[in-house]
Amino acid sequence: MQQQAATKKNAPDAGKAQDVHVDLIAVVAAVNGCEPCALTIGEADTLPSGPFELGHRSLQSGLRAWVERQTGHPLGYIEQLYTFADRDRVGDEPQQRVISISYLALTRDERAPDGPARRWRSWYDYFPWEDHRAGMPPLVTELIGPALRQWAQSAGDDSLRAERGQRIAVAFGFDDRPWNEELVLQRYELLYEAGLVAESRRGRPEAGVAPVPGRAMVLDHRRILATGIARLRSKIKYRPVVFELMAPAFTLLQLQRTVEALAGRLVHKQNFRRLIEQQELVEETGEMAADTGGRPAKLFRFRHAVLAERQAIGTKLPLTRS
Repeated sequence: MQQQAATKKNAPDAGKAQDVHVDLIAVVAAVNGCEPCALTIGEADTLPSGPFELGHRSLQSGLRAWVERQTGHPLGYIEQLYTFADRDRVGDEPQQRVISISYLALTRDERAPDGPARRWRSWYDYFPWEDHRAGMPPLVTELIGPALRQWAQSAGDDSLRAERGQRIAVAFGFDDRPWNEELVLQRYELLYEAGLVAESRRGRPEAGVAPVPGRAMVLDHRRILATGIARLRSKIKYRPVVFELMAPAFTLLQLQRTVEALAGRLVHKQNFRRLIEQQELVEETGEMAADTGGRPAKLFRFRHAVLAERQAIGTKLPLTRS
């Protein structure tokens, strides 16, 4: 979606004046049921975005205005994510340089229905290789691994082949290396570089359909989404941001399932609950949840006092390593 934005002139290397178009892009995350989702707009797979305008009081206020205008969905927690300003990010006009300032926004599942202006989609529709809650997906071992190794072997010299092989092993947990759930962007960038995802084949019909499944997004929005997922997976380990995604009252199992959905990994149930209790992150509400499908479970709420008591706290994720 291209819109007119406030621009300024600068002097590129070629010595010609260049317009700079500044966009604000939001990775809006929620956990719907047991699925981590991103908010998209329109018919295409597009992240909410809009130009920064001089009337906006700040970048964040501009972002909130665009997201609420486009989706009708208010935002809670927001933090700046990354600025994308590669030289090949060009706009519709000649000599126009596009700079995108991205943000990570967290919100609660309000069960609002999808519509023409907004749609929640699972992260794992875009990155099916990232969901390891049931173990290593066959997609990784049966398709991605062989395709990446073939790409590595196609390199022109031994040093490049070795460098590619090491990057592949580290990113995807091959050759007895552990799976690191935070390397979302590195994995996507490798697949892009190897020409295995749809975005890497745009404008090249002779290249055919990309062999690795996963929904493509407009422009470089899938790369931006990967950056947001990686940030959140890292952040839940040392800050209690997961509670921004929880209802005011929740069971410990619901909290555990939310953490697992975000991380794409299972946690050790007893260790998880022990850590939550030791860090005093939650407190009982005195009420019970009757809709658990089994025995009633205690309801808890986030204990906001911990924010004043400690500067760096989190769940520490006792992940089940596969």
